[in-house]
Amino acid sequence: MPTRKPPMRLCLGCGQQKEKRDLVRVVRTPEGEVRIDPTGKLNGRGAYICPAADCLQRAVKNQRLSRALELELPSDIVTALAARLEATP
Repeated sequence: MPTRKPPMRLCLGCGQQKEKRDLVRVVRTPEGEVRIDPTGKLNGRGAYICPAADCLQRAVKNQRLSRALELELPSDIVTALAARLEATP
């Protein structure tokens, strides 16, 4: 049986294509809440970033995360995401 290639996703911060399991999925739920999706299976619009604080800052600074989630991100959500990314292994 042939081995399957792992799914690849693009990091919004650094722009590098990496394996899906190496990235963190940020999701906008149908209710409009922005959350980190550790399982990768939550309903909603998702975006992927590296688990590094500088990638998150670049994605926010260039408004790539806002565009991908189709939502204007308040600064309190960005700080909460940064804190969660630091806590995520």
